[in-house]
Amino acid sequence: MGKEIKLPEAFEARMKTMLGEEYGAFRESFEGERVSGLRVNLLKAGREEFEACFKDRFGLRPVPWCREGFYYDETARPGRHPAHEAGAYYIQEPSAMAVVSLLDPKPGELVLDLCAAPGGKTTHAAGRLKGKGLLISNEIHPARAKILSQNVERMGIGGVAVTNEDPARLEKAFPEFFDCMIVDAPCSGEGMFRKDEQAILEWSPENVSRCARRQQEILERAAAMLKPGGRLVYSTCTFAPEEDEGTVAEFLEGHPEFHVIPAGAGNELPGLSKGRPEWVKNGSAKLSDTYRIWPHLAEGEGHYMALLQKDGKADGEEAGRKKQAKAPAFWKDRAGQKLVREFFRDILTDQAFGQWEQERWADRLLLYGEQLYAAPEGMPNFSGLRVLRPGLHLGTLKKNRLEPAHALALYLKPEQVRRQLRLDPESREARDYLAGSTLSAAPDISGWGLVCAGSCSAGWGKWVSGTVKNHYPKGLRKP
Repeated sequence: MGKEIKLPEAFEARMKTMLGEEYGAFRESFEGERVSGLRVNLLKAGREEFEACFKDRFGLRPVPWCREGFYYDETARPGRHPAHEAGAYYIQEPSAMAVVSLLDPKPGELVLDLCAAPGGKTTHAAGRLKGKGLLISNEIHPARAKILSQNVERMGIGGVAVTNEDPARLEKAFPEFFDCMIVDAPCSGEGMFRKDEQAILEWSPENVSRCARRQQEILERAAAMLKPGGRLVYSTCTFAPEEDEGTVAEFLEGHPEFHVIPAGAGNELPGLSKGRPEWVKNGSAKLSDTYRIWPHLAEGEGHYMALLQKDGKADGEEAGRKKQAKAPAFWKDRAGQKLVREFFRDILTDQAFGQWEQERWADRLLLYGEQLYAAPEGMPNFSGLRVLRPGLHLGTLKKNRLEPAHALALYLKPEQVRRQLRLDPESREARDYLAGSTLSAAPDISGWGLVCAGSCSAGWGKWVSGTVKNHYPKGLRKP
């Protein structure tokens, strides 16, 4: 059993009224052991391959509502494993995995994660997009936006732009632009009481009401950015009907162009309970097609989700994109582009370099000072917006060379690169690399290459005279 948790009296009184005879089991769940989860990064590893490799090592069991998700044994400490640093998986609360599973973004779609930090849902969505489409990941708080950007980098994602903006400013920039959206709204955090004592200390009925008002404001902005025919998943980690069914009911009342996508329309997820329209004022039967995860009924913390769709069809193909201003100011320096091309010809295999040229990466380069990025295909103009990561960071342009970025190493797959050193992720050598040590290599090889933890790239090395000089970032090294 876990430690005894003292809950706010007003919260307990409300939950007793809501749950009736179920309340005893609900309350008892707070004293039980909470579960931990991780989600495979499909951009780096296949689910079956990952499970075969780590099932016994981490004590993996499948999460029923997420095909990429697993519960793990807390004593295994997968967050300290080299494969974690290489972006093979993301540590994520199991209930939170249901959000993107419900939305299920498709390759090629334009996606916005509006309140994205620390990045669990963004990185999940990126895996579903399979490198095709555009994902804009936004966080309003600067410090949290930085953490979001770091997690996007660690997971080796290229087709993501990270912004640090107020939703109102994004609304003006992207009218009816997105095919689908994730609105994981800031909430009172009741569903996290079992794992976060601070959430209990900060809770009050007044804060629940404040959160509900803020959620309405965020949904208003989101509605304006969604294309007709597009879908939006709204989620919270709270039990409060005011923030859950109540927020959705109020939004639908003010937006008749939206409807709840009912269960059975391709969005069935096992292990989830239904929403309860009777708990809110003006609650309609359609709210029973929203979803709840209860800690006494499923292995996960408290969560609420509603999958909504905007009626109608987009006004012609690519209508959202056509509403945008001119394309970004891509870097057109011919000498610089030649230097970049030569770098990629040197590090990539012939097949991978041919693919690089076929996808016309050289036409999507962005230069910020000395920092060079490859913009995602179809990226709109971000002029006037705060952008932390305008795509994949390729490296730093020095006088006559490109110093490759750590993000590029994590993005590339080992089979794409000419020089590589594959280390057993369980080995002392892999941990030495993450600590900054120089490694041994064949004496007749020279140039940049990947150091890998198993089948996942972990960072750069430079082959010189029988050694691999370590270029794992100093700020990330593990002593």
